[in-house]
Amino acid sequence: MNTVVAGITYRALLGRRRIILLLVLPLGLIALAVLLRLFGETGQRSAMLLMDNFAINTMLPLLGLIAGTGVIAPEIDDGTIIHLLSKPISRPAIVRTKFLVAASLLAVFGAVPTYVAAWLLVSNEDSIATGFAFGALLAGIAYAAVFLLLGVLTRHAVAIGVIYALVWETVVGGFVPGARRFSIQQWAKSIADQISDSAFLKADVTLGFAVPALLIVTVAAVFWAGRRLRSFSLTGDE
Repeated sequence: MNTVVAGITYRALLGRRRIILLLVLPLGLIALAVLLRLFGETGQRSAMLLMDNFAINTMLPLLGLIAGTGVIAPEIDDGTIIHLLSKPISRPAIVRTKFLVAASLLAVFGAVPTYVAAWLLVSNEDSIATGFAFGALLAGIAYAAVFLLLGVLTRHAVAIGVIYALVWETVVGGFVPGARRFSIQQWAKSIADQISDSAFLKADVTLGFAVPALLIVTVAAVFWAGRRLRSFSLTGDE
């Protein structure tokens, strides 16, 4: 990890409007959990619905899109990436650093609020809070890699990422049985199911498939992004 590149990337992300977008979703999740608690809806069923429908299905992919594309796509769009590429830093190292930045943001703004929201509802009963937080952490890392790759591959990363998150992950991955094996959301739920003992949670993908899939997707996306960045010339042309 290159600390200089990491510092520049953190300042660029956290100093722009993206920090507001990164905060809105997790704060909304916690606010919903507080409202459910105030109105007495604190059972495992309520917690499961909130974690499944909002934390994993909605918040996590959108946070991945904001952080994953945000660490590199704006620099490619406005041409400032050229200044970074002119430095004596290997391009795969640049990609790995930006991936770690995006992954750390997903941990802070995704996994931590997921744990807090679940804990507010069920106080980690049957390890629900721990399960969903850990699932959100690993899935968030995978999302960071996938959307970082999109940011390197195309100038339309945000639009394509929204389509992927809303159409494939939410609609196709949520309702088409065969496609669930290839959904990051479903892999997150598999991990949550393995850790939690709740009878309200039933994963559609086995842990033996979900964990290797998360690992392969993450490593392959970061590797491909590094290879792709090598094709960028100092004039900005590919």
